[in-house]
Amino acid sequence: MGLLSKIFSNTRKPEGFWGRMMVAGMNGGSHAAMASWGLDLAGVPADGEILDIGCGGGANLARLMDRSLRAKVTGVDYSTVSVEKSRKVNADAIGKGRCTVLEASVSSLPFKDGTFVMATALETVYFWPDIVKSFAEVRRVLVPGGKFLIVNEDDGLSGNNDKWEKMIEGMHTYTPDELNAHLTAAGFKDITVHRDGSKHWLCVTAVKPSRTN
Repeated sequence: MGLLSKIFSNTRKPEGFWGRMMVAGMNGGSHAAMASWGLDLAGVPADGEILDIGCGGGANLARLMDRSLRAKVTGVDYSTVSVEKSRKVNADAIGKGRCTVLEASVSSLPFKDGTFVMATALETVYFWPDIVKSFAEVRRVLVPGGKFLIVNEDDGLSGNNDKWEKMIEGMHTYTPDELNAHLTAAGFKDITVHRDGSKHWLCVTAVKPSRTN
């Protein structure tokens, strides 16, 4: 594995020195602008419990709390390095009981059914295992009518897919149509897609039905 591949493989699961460098970088630059763009489009509930899946460097947990002053925010990540960084960045909010950060995988979220009013996945679904089952697991922990937000820096239409997917093992860059189909298969409805065509940013929101047949 070349040095670049070794560095960028840490976007999937940050580990060791390069992982610590990666999560630090996730908290700024284009990631910050893109996350704010997606959160502004989706809207954040004023209160309730919000889940950020793949919380990385922890900056998006802070952004969620800034937008929802009465909400409690929980972050999960399956990278120990990411969990440590997220806890450090949000130490004050954790101490006040507004934020919790846990090490966990999207394939088996450690929460009861119907816990969260919103779940977010910012620059992370590229790496999720069995995407439909992962989306169904997100739907399980949402309240009826709860919102799921996905924000990706690449909409799968930029022409850069092959380069990144060859460089980063296990990565898949989803197109809007693919995400729509997978979310529908997982039981979501009211799927809305926003794209920034010049940057190829992608924002997708979906809702857990209030009633199931």
